[in-house]
Amino acid sequence: MAFRLWRRCQVVSGRRYRTGDGFVEVVTVDEVEPRSVTELEARQAGYSSRLELLGDLRGSPEWPVYRLCLRRVDEADPRRQLADSDQLTAIDVDGIERALDRLDGGARAPWTRAALGAIAAHPGVRAADLAATLGCELIGFKANVRKLKALGLTISLEVGYRVSQRGRAYLRLTGRGV
Repeated sequence: MAFRLWRRCQVVSGRRYRTGDGFVEVVTVDEVEPRSVTELEARQAGYSSRLELLGDLRGSPEWPVYRLCLRRVDEADPRRQLADSDQLTAIDVDGIERALDRLDGGARAPWTRAALGAIAAHPGVRAADLAATLGCELIGFKANVRKLKALGLTISLEVGYRVSQRGRAYLRLTGRGV
């Protein structure tokens, strides 16, 4: 169970969401009055008391409170499964090329291959340092790396990133390194 103070609801019942620790499915989501939150619900949400939970909500007090009933989903992250695959066909490589071209086409300047190359050359380097070497703003750089991760080309580390097995295979097969 979780409680959120949102201007408008940010989740949909029945959908799955990625967390830092896997996936959860939203079983139900209800708008509730803060005074209706029970001590039991607070404990189910990981708080020692109702007052602690209500005091921890972030956002405007005018916004509604949402109660989310969640279910942990034990399944592998499809991005990780994709990243672990290093057996690429010519069709896979072409698909990656097209995806990178689309990402570059939607940006002010091409960035995908430079970012992938920088990550390959400097695994585990802080995002801020990589962004600086590429002349990018940190927030934009991190958003872009998440796009590479969605393609299965990179993996986030405790500090920095590294190129995945799929990413290394792509770089090798296209003659771009690694």
